[in-house]
Amino acid sequence: MTTQTEITTLNSLEYLPYLDENGLIAEDLQSKIGVYSIFDQEKKLQFVGYSRDIYSSLKQHLIRQPNYCYWLKVQTITRPSRTILEEIKNNWLAENGDLSVSNEENQAAWTQPIDAKPGMTAEEKETYNKGDELTQTKLLKQVARRVEAEIIETLKNRGNQMEIRFNPKLKGQGLLDLK
Repeated sequence: MTTQTEITTLNSLEYLPYLDENGLIAEDLQSKIGVYSIFDQEKKLQFVGYSRDIYSSLKQHLIRQPNYCYWLKVQTITRPSRTILEEIKNNWLAENGDLSVSNEENQAAWTQPIDAKPGMTAEEKETYNKGDELTQTKLLKQVARRVEAEIIETLKNRGNQMEIRFNPKLKGQGLLDLK
């Protein structure tokens, strides 16, 4: 992890484990502004983003894409500047050469709340389509809770020790995001 305003190349930064030996994201990233890249187990680039609180962003990404969050590289800056952050991000993406990392579909999987609706069974879809608004909301909450349990189990198997709390208000819409 480096702190500066000059742009460091992605290849020159060291890989950091996404979760440390205690199953936590490095707490020294809390409230840090910067650009980060996320890699899978084979150290293949999966995502590049920037944030005013890298720790919180990494935690969101972990619940959204737990099977792709194994390594990261980080460059922090001392003062927020969207221009500098965008420049670093764009340079890292260009350096990587794989444009699929920055496509809209990939970005959405990393940055948008988890949609639990694709996890509905055929029976649940039928009940949803025939149900009134209250029935639909209850069903979406049930599906969201099931997907939530799967995510928590996946994270537990990864050794995660952080508390994960999802926003209960979104579950009625079939969405999962951290509170």
